[in-house]
Amino acid sequence: VADVFNLRWKKASIVIADGHIIAIDENNEFEAIETMDGKGQYAIPGLIDAHIHIESSMLTPYEFSRILLPHGITTVITDPHEIANVSGKDGLRFMIEDAKRAKMDILYMLPSSVPGTVFENAGAILTAEDLAEFIEEPTVLGLAEVMDYPAVLNGEDHILNKIKLAQANNMKIDGHASGLNAAQILGYRAAGIETDHECITAHEAMNRIEQGMYVLIREGSAAKNLKALIPAINAANARRFAFCTDDKHLDELIEEGSINHSVAMAIEEGIEPLQAIQIATLNAAECYQLKNKGALTAGYIADIVLVEDVTKMKISAVFKNGQLVAEGGVMCEAPANTTELKHSIVHSVQIPTIDKSQLAIPFKYGNVANVIEIMPDQITTKKKVAHVDVQNGVFIPCIEKDYLKLAVVERHHHLGNIGVAIVHGCGLKEGAVATTIAHDSHNAIIVGTNDDDMIKALEALQEMQGGLVIVRNGEVIASLSLPIAGLMTNEPANIVVPKLEEIHDAIHKIHPTLSYHFFLTLSFLSLPVIPELKLTDTGLFDVVQFKHIETEVSI
Repeated sequence: VADVFNLRWKKASIVIADGHIIAIDENNEFEAIETMDGKGQYAIPGLIDAHIHIESSMLTPYEFSRILLPHGITTVITDPHEIANVSGKDGLRFMIEDAKRAKMDILYMLPSSVPGTVFENAGAILTAEDLAEFIEEPTVLGLAEVMDYPAVLNGEDHILNKIKLAQANNMKIDGHASGLNAAQILGYRAAGIETDHECITAHEAMNRIEQGMYVLIREGSAAKNLKALIPAINAANARRFAFCTDDKHLDELIEEGSINHSVAMAIEEGIEPLQAIQIATLNAAECYQLKNKGALTAGYIADIVLVEDVTKMKISAVFKNGQLVAEGGVMCEAPANTTELKHSIVHSVQIPTIDKSQLAIPFKYGNVANVIEIMPDQITTKKKVAHVDVQNGVFIPCIEKDYLKLAVVERHHHLGNIGVAIVHGCGLKEGAVATTIAHDSHNAIIVGTNDDDMIKALEALQEMQGGLVIVRNGEVIASLSLPIAGLMTNEPANIVVPKLEEIHDAIHKIHPTLSYHFFLTLSFLSLPVIPELKLTDTGLFDVVQFKHIETEVSI
């Protein structure tokens, strides 16, 4: 049995009654009505994901729980700002209610930034008054990642009112401090913000720790920061770290799990196994004031994971509230029926009919451009200034040099906004790829080698009410419908996985050398709070300067 308080193992029995641990029995002092043989395996507390957006799994909360419980994740702390940016309070209510059907504990942080910034158009606006309706929900823990850091540092009422709402109710406030320097973090901390999951270097992590924050080490599908942050952990500061995934796609969740994967990676990178387990359990529980979670001792909830091989996190059985819920990698209970959905949630995609002229990127003076440069396995980008191909005063994609066209089309309110830009590093050899998963406003985002395929992909997205689509030579060669707010499917995972495999096969047909998670990387190219250069429905956005800029550079 893992003792995560003292970082030692005990050979003992775990005594359970009414969903709680009664004792860790090292001397066979207790008799039980029912017993299960642990067979010499290792018992660790249920793993906790300290920050995740369930919508990125493309599953409903209930279906999401059925995928991750067999991997030992018994609690997640989620920010439903993806669906809230599309469907507002209706979307938030759906997530909370659907989660109540799950065996997993799905706990919520209320979205702080809907919309994420004033420089884009989302489907909804959530004020402090809107959030107040959800404060009494027993699964609500606090205020989710505060992304609009300029509003915080400038003392703007719309964000400070949300922070004050959380503080008045003694709730946690999560941060989102991507690219912030030490002085900016000082202002962030003065506002009462306590966590950050956006560190990409050990230096950044140490600065957050020095200023009293928790660092949530992220290892997701697009952002993989664990290896870079592990060197920041030492014996003195280890209790200030927790693990999170932020965003992780279904195929990787099924294959790897989430926090179990982070623990195994951390051990491989040199962290002592019990230390890694402590980070994944007790640290996260204490960070979010979950007083009876994160450890195996008397009085704690009996969330228990049996592990055959600790270093590889090979899991054999999972207990939730003292009940066996998963064994041998599968759930013990058959799936339940789906939740009823409001019409507005499943009819949220309103992509206008567009023509080639609306996708044009004009040049007046020459061919020098501000270009979004993708960084594989990261959600940050680089601002690149480059010479691009221009004919008759408009940009022409160049496959050989890998300068392609990117567009973001407003899809919520018939505003007609279309942002266009140039992107480098995608690597597509033909066709176009589009999705309605475009953080965080979730307009339609599309990258392509030609206008015809881009338009065809947008038409397909509208017809299926959102999802993922790949087009080549005017033909849809693979697609996955995501009708719940254009973000999630109402189908079970076993139905969705083969469709995802078709998506991955298709994208390799137009990108044979692909080595990173294409769709997740694409979906973050529209997030104007992650440096350096992004695209919204209102145009090219310089995150460092926090303002729109022109594509053409006048030299």
